[in-house]
Amino acid sequence: MNRDLIIAGAGGFGREVQWLIERINQSTQSSEERWNLLGYVDDGMEQGTLVDDLPVLGGMEYLQKRKQPVHVACAIGNAEVRGTVVRKLSENKNIHFPNLIDPSVRMSERIRMGKGNILCAGTILTADIVLKDFVILNLDCTVGHDVQLESYVTVYPSANISGNVTVGEGCELGTGSQIIQGKILGERTIVGAGAVVIEDLPGCCTAVGVPAAVVKKE
Repeated sequence: MNRDLIIAGAGGFGREVQWLIERINQSTQSSEERWNLLGYVDDGMEQGTLVDDLPVLGGMEYLQKRKQPVHVACAIGNAEVRGTVVRKLSENKNIHFPNLIDPSVRMSERIRMGKGNILCAGTILTADIVLKDFVILNLDCTVGHDVQLESYVTVYPSANISGNVTVGEGCELGTGSQIIQGKILGERTIVGAGAVVIEDLPGCCTAVGVPAAVVKKE
């Protein structure tokens, strides 16, 4: 299978993922392990626009209709939007979703991952951790032992997840947030920047503050 790769989403995080891929390419000596970056797809940008020297190839429809095999990095931070895009793209069997891991990431061999996960620079994962599909761990995150992150979880920069925590599908953990050990977060919950979670949180809510308190429910 070829190593052609397209980034879905040409926003700020998409450009950070471009840098991540460039770092992967710089760190490997084997041409077979390097990625051939073709460009971006983004519904909100005009075809042919250059984003950090890479072209916008079109919108998501470009990928949905693609007949040649290609790898896709879904670089969309918002968990709900990312899920919608991935489900549409997954209908095309020519599209494959690799795990992309920055060379600086430190992790044990006892990590289980699904597909489409993106692990950014400076992140640390310890032991017996499960990442389902399309999880984003942004810059300088830490994930402790026996943590399970369900699909489409987004962890923003410098968040800390202590041991034996379960984070439900589609959750978003804000920049600098902290989850103490043994807690369970229900699906699609948002934890605000700098919040400290010391109790379980229900699904479909927003929690902020120190300690984190629920301020909004769907």
